[in-house]
Amino acid sequence: METAHNAADTEFAQMMIVHHEGAIEMADLAVEKADSEDVRSLAEGISAAQGPEIEEMTSWLEAWGEETSPMGGMEGMDHGGMEMEGMSQEEAMQHLEGLSGTEFDRSFLEMMIAHHQGAVTMAQTELEEGENPQALELAEKIIADQEAEISEMEQMLAAL
Repeated sequence: METAHNAADTEFAQMMIVHHEGAIEMADLAVEKADSEDVRSLAEGISAAQGPEIEEMTSWLEAWGEETSPMGGMEGMDHGGMEMEGMSQEEAMQHLEGLSGTEFDRSFLEMMIAHHQGAVTMAQTELEEGENPQALELAEKIIADQEAEISEMEQMLAAL
């Protein structure tokens, strides 16, 4: 494992861990509540893909001797400045918990698209500013995976 890294690599890993945790929280709720089998299946896939990535990034941060969570905690950071439809992660979860049926599916897809777009932006910043080979490789994977899921979710939304 390559331990050479810079501040951009550290921030990418710290922020992406928090970002992925938010996506998993939303996805797990969708597995419980989604009306559509397609939405449920997509949510299971998101959760399954992002869990191992969190473990991978956590192991890098430990190997690099860096904190595994962003300095000063996440208060005021809101998932790396990530807002979905103008809502914080907490507000988004409360909003989704209050919905059911097609309304839930539509709102979940819209928010997850926005959430994924945030991850793509974070990964693009890593490609521009990072130096660690594993972090750069994961950033490329995140962009490819999340852009594919965004187009899948846009198709699902159009079909609702």
